[in-house]
Amino acid sequence: MTLDLTSLHRAIVSLEKSIFSYRSLSENSTLTMDDLDTVKAGVIQNFEVAYEQCWKFMKRWIERNVSPDIVDGVTRRELFRVSAENRLIDDVSVWMEFHQSRNLTAHTYDAENAGHAFSAALIFIDSAKDFLKRLEARHD
Repeated sequence: MTLDLTSLHRAIVSLEKSIFSYRSLSENSTLTMDDLDTVKAGVIQNFEVAYEQCWKFMKRWIERNVSPDIVDGVTRRELFRVSAENRLIDDVSVWMEFHQSRNLTAHTYDAENAGHAFSAALIFIDSAKDFLKRLEARHD
């Protein structure tokens, strides 16, 4: 049974669109910093959703294609390690950084955490797209 990747694809496209919007709007000199902060918040929200979709699809793929026991109750680091072993991702430490950025926004939302998550989102988009590409290539 193949995975329906529609929700993952939508989450990644939404993140990509929000990043594009931020980059386009940041060149508009009539916007205030509050306006740009609002758009940044949208990027961060889309990052959170896309990140959550990614790790859940890693888990689903491993459960279906390797073994459900391998990912049952494991830490995120272990999930990423098993994902790397199965060539779904390349770098466990980079994905752990995404995880830490996501956790910052989930527990405390302040300007520093928002800035960190926003920066992570700009890097994450390429990793998320690569992950989706790998899932699509191994869609068995």
